[in-house]
Amino acid sequence: MKRDRVVNHKQVGASFHLGHTTSAEQYAPPVRSPDIPVPPGIGNDGENDDRDRSATKLSNGMVRVVSTAAVAGKSRYSGVDGVRGDISIAEDTVKTTSIGALPRRIYILGNGNVGKLVAHSLAGIPNRPPITFLLHYQGIVNQWYKGGKSIEIIQHGTSERSSGFDVELISSHGPGEPSYLQTRSTIHSLVVSVKAPATVEALSTIAHRLGRESTLLFVNDGMGILDELNQKLFTDPETRPRYMVGVSTHGLRTLSAFSSELYGIGTIGLGLLPQRGFGASEQASPILSPSARYVLRTMTRTTSLAAIGLTAIDLYQLQFEKLVSKAVVDTLTVVFDCRNGGLLDNFGVTRVMRLLISEISLVIRSLPELQGIPNLDLRFSPSKLEYQIVSLAKTTAFRESSMLQEVKHGRMTEIDYSTGYIVRRGKDLGITCIMNYMLMQMVKGKQNMESRKLEGRLPVDKSELPVMEQQTSRKQ
Repeated sequence: MKRDRVVNHKQVGASFHLGHTTSAEQYAPPVRSPDIPVPPGIGNDGENDDRDRSATKLSNGMVRVVSTAAVAGKSRYSGVDGVRGDISIAEDTVKTTSIGALPRRIYILGNGNVGKLVAHSLAGIPNRPPITFLLHYQGIVNQWYKGGKSIEIIQHGTSERSSGFDVELISSHGPGEPSYLQTRSTIHSLVVSVKAPATVEALSTIAHRLGRESTLLFVNDGMGILDELNQKLFTDPETRPRYMVGVSTHGLRTLSAFSSELYGIGTIGLGLLPQRGFGASEQASPILSPSARYVLRTMTRTTSLAAIGLTAIDLYQLQFEKLVSKAVVDTLTVVFDCRNGGLLDNFGVTRVMRLLISEISLVIRSLPELQGIPNLDLRFSPSKLEYQIVSLAKTTAFRESSMLQEVKHGRMTEIDYSTGYIVRRGKDLGITCIMNYMLMQMVKGKQNMESRKLEGRLPVDKSELPVMEQQTSRKQ
């Protein structure tokens, strides 16, 4: 029986969701966990110490603060390259002395599962940041108001709701309505929670509000999205926003537009990617901008998200590990129309799985940006990847993959950003991924068939229509 528990996060100190407690330790100033890797150029100022330590002078003349302290209701903030300021609890900005006011507001583009979990988790921390959902359709906005203007996360049969969010309609498609709102306010912190195929189109509606001072945190699945953005939307490396990626292992299932089930606790790996890509001369661990630093600190304050900071190259490998699972488990469940556990203990399926894994393993281990990484061949060996996939299928044996759910509902899948990415990278390296290419086309064909069924259309070849009409007229 589902139990409802409403969390009113507007009350001072109210934080009860997903195992949060109201102990005195929760009301400490925002700090960064000491075990998070510190990129070059950033001081280790996240230690949990209530003393106000003095700043250290660097060799280049800049001053770096190496402490946090609670002073008169404020939390001390140290920025990048000597920028420092205070985060005021009563205000909506992070005050810095050299870059002006950095808004604390975090925008969430779309209503994907991870985005809903992020909003729900951030709403439960002390001194929560203002959060705004950016939605594209008036219908979704109407669902937001009909659903009580709250986010619902269900875990172990217990329903938890969080409220106090803002909603902004950034485009509409009704007759006579403008496609863009007239707002021009700059977005500094944005969480992108839309499906991979819709990312470029969704960001194009707010591209005028994004600049080099903005940080985009992508929590959607798939790879190759950033390359597509650089080619179509943010073509200038000097003015494009900072890209941060979050790789989530939380098990989430959509129940409605603003309700999700959390059936598996995982982690979210966070990291800032190089501005010009891994192949450029830019260092692999880029210096955090003030907005990127703020996003990382805010995300790691939430215990329920279990967010950890990673270096760019570690995050890249974590992306590939998740990509392998989607490229094998999700695609095969669509082809065989089964739950994840249906792939186990079947000799024929195992043979197909191993052929797919062998191609994927060869492509990943041949990528030039991963060369020189210790234990790369071991981490992405066919046997290691097979063990990872079988373990996932056993753990989620009674679950339907997200791709299978999308196909059944006639929605576009992310196959081009999982299996399709492997096929494209293999082609660049001179590796022909025949099995993966075939499976990708089978999934697209299955999706097309299901969408036609839902639309009430029969999958008939148009070239046969004149012949069929002649035969019908003769019988009459």
